[in-house]
Amino acid sequence: MTSQYECLRPDHLYRDIFDVDAPIDTAVGRQVWPRRPGVFIRNPPAPPSGEGAEHPTPGAIERELVVGQFGLVPPWVKSASDAKLRSTKLVNARSETASTSNNFRGAWLGAQRCIVPMMAFQVDDLRSGKAVPTRVARVDGKPMGVAGLWECWTGAQGGVIASFCLLTVNANSHALMHRYGQPGSEKRMLAILNEGSYGAWLNAAHPEKAREFMRAYPAEGLTANPIEKKPSAA
Repeated sequence: MTSQYECLRPDHLYRDIFDVDAPIDTAVGRQVWPRRPGVFIRNPPAPPSGEGAEHPTPGAIERELVVGQFGLVPPWVKSASDAKLRSTKLVNARSETASTSNNFRGAWLGAQRCIVPMMAFQVDDLRSGKAVPTRVARVDGKPMGVAGLWECWTGAQGGVIASFCLLTVNANSHALMHRYGQPGSEKRMLAILNEGSYGAWLNAAHPEKAREFMRAYPAEGLTANPIEKKPSAA
């Protein structure tokens, strides 16, 4: 499971790579982990029937960047406190079962797809018998756009929580990512999108069409390095 990643730096990469402006919310830090604020990119939701102008065609939709909690909050959650408890376990969604999972089905079938921009993500290397935090990034140093799902939960008292999760795919035969995760368990990796497919992923008209994007990113395009611990203060 990937539960921590790095946001984009410098800020101009949001516009250069993803055609959105950088976040201005100061709560979004360099590192994102469960229940912390992060950002995701989506097509603006269609207005309710009869409200506003006719929804534009997919090619005319301007993407928007949204600040939300990392860790999905399903719409059926009853309280904000319950949302906090559940969201820490809902940072990753298995793409193979997203359409049937009680937690992710609504977002998957409702085409609530998003792109989560990041410079790198963290996994644990457990081959030595202890967890070695490892940074995975693109070999060329460019940002990654990871496929995700988003939700907007509204509580009985009117509280609203925008949230998102990262989609994952099987990595048992992946030349790089098969090294990580619990020994003896299925290996998983984030569904990293090709740069040229960002618009197609967001605009996929049917859930089954969206499944075509759920594939492992080429191992030769990624690099993994142990994260050096900073020396403790004297």
